[in-house]
Amino acid sequence: MSKSKPGKKKKPLILRVLCGILAALLAVVLIAAATVFLYPLLIGVDRTQVEGSADWMAGLDDGLSLASVTLPGTHNAGTACAALPFFTKCQSLGVGEQLAAGFRYLDIRLAGDPDSGKLKLTHGFADCLPSAFSKKPLMLAEVLADCYGFLDAHPSECVLFCVKHEYGDLSVADMQAALSEEIAANRDRWCLGPDMPTVGEARGKLVLLRRWGDDAGLGEEAGIPFGWADQGNAEDPFLGIDANYAGDLVLWVQDRYAYGPELKWEVFEDGLGIGIGEDEAALHFLSTKGTLAYGHPAYFASRLNPKLMKAALPEGPVGWIVVDFGYPRLAEHVYSHNFR
Repeated sequence: MSKSKPGKKKKPLILRVLCGILAALLAVVLIAAATVFLYPLLIGVDRTQVEGSADWMAGLDDGLSLASVTLPGTHNAGTACAALPFFTKCQSLGVGEQLAAGFRYLDIRLAGDPDSGKLKLTHGFADCLPSAFSKKPLMLAEVLADCYGFLDAHPSECVLFCVKHEYGDLSVADMQAALSEEIAANRDRWCLGPDMPTVGEARGKLVLLRRWGDDAGLGEEAGIPFGWADQGNAEDPFLGIDANYAGDLVLWVQDRYAYGPELKWEVFEDGLGIGIGEDEAALHFLSTKGTLAYGHPAYFASRLNPKLMKAALPEGPVGWIVVDFGYPRLAEHVYSHNFR
């Protein structure tokens, strides 16, 4: 009589359950990693170039104050590649590409790099990167090289370079000193005075705007004071544009970055209506992170940028409009307002 072969021994139930839980957790981790690190690589913008965008300021009168020019800018300009990009990436174009597209205001967030002792670009605690898989941070010197190269090729233009102490233990005074050292090698390429220059005075140069005090005592070479109180408060839905004081300028700023897309558009549109008077400047941020602690900038840009493209800007100068995920046609829509 033949003996039957014993059947394959089954794993205990508890072991099968644990294996299932571990597999589910691994799947969640992989999906989260793909969302945070890989999905943002697929987020792009329409890069179609608009003829004349690299030299649009050539058509402006030299005697105009830059404050009275309606110009486009980029929020967190250095974040085309960044660590934790799902939360920190605010642009698809690099700084050089932004300038070629027509953007002239760059929002630059700085921190000290402990490895080199130089300044790097960050968004919060996350480093901006030169490329998606780079292991080193995007250094200020690299961004300045892009700006100098652009201005060499397009001397009719200028770059409004707005710097902020974003993160880290480096003091404002030390950051000012480090920035001054970077600038010193190309001092003739900068407008560093405290007053808003005219278009003619700024052509071919970077104009330094600073969102910090003059802790290093640089005086007439500290740049234009361009600070404003934080506007992250989302509890009062009626908050809109605020008046601040930048030297002799009244600086109007709408930077409500904790609003959802509907409310953000309302305050943005209301702010545009204030106009620009003599000795006034205005900054209108279309960027927002929404109401959560950490937002996904691409989501909000995909809802707000099309609204801007369809909007008719109020008559007269309206100030500087700062966006996430800027692209050439969006820049052209803003700067063409100067020639209507």
